[in-house]
Amino acid sequence: EVQLVESGGGSVQAGGSLRLSCVVSGYTISSECMGWFRQAPGKEREWVAHIYVGRGSAYTADSVKGRFTISRDSAKNTVYLQMNSLKPEDTGMYYCVKGPSPWVCDPWSDWGQGTQVTVSS
Repeated sequence: EVQLVESGGGSVQAGGSLRLSCVVSGYTISSECMGWFRQAPGKEREWVAHIYVGRGSAYTADSVKGRFTISRDSAKNTVYLQMNSLKPEDTGMYYCVKGPSPWVCDPWSDWGQGTQVTVSS
């Protein structure tokens, strides 16, 4: 059984930084597409970033470009989301996701339980 466990969320002031981690168990992610989504209260879920773990190609949403960086450590079966220059509008639950098969991102087949990020002004 594949499990995705996020950590690293918390409360920070605007301008601060956090690094989210997503540890995957039950499956080797070396050829997978992994990503991050977020959802703020009352809003729709939003794609944040994804990465092809094997080659390291990464993509980020325009709303976070230049501030957030997705990365991976294949040896640790872990994906990260480094979040800098955080804004109050970055507040939400952040979810780690895995694609359905090697090199395929969508539709996302596995989701973590989420980690809460709260940014105060």
